[in-house]
Amino acid sequence: MGFMDNLKQLGDLKKMRDQAMEVQKRLAGIKITIEHKGVVIVMTADQKVQSISGEMDPQKVTEAVNEALKQSQKVAADEMKPLMGGLGMPGM
Repeated sequence: MGFMDNLKQLGDLKKMRDQAMEVQKRLAGIKITIEHKGVVIVMTADQKVQSISGEMDPQKVTEAVNEALKQSQKVAADEMKPLMGGLGMPGM
């Protein structure tokens, strides 16, 4: 591999990094609201809990947080599909 190939690889890595950072910014701006058994969770798509309200039974809160995490993972996967398109990663 020559010097120019190395430069191209660096350019490609920078482009992928920039795209990943842009997706991360978008995910931080997407809010997901889940209501589960009387508990309301508001979470961003980058999996940061914004608020928890409603019934504060520990079991119900745990279930609601887990449901919100599942939904945020789905949103994140959908947002990242264009980034992963050419990488041939199974399950993405």
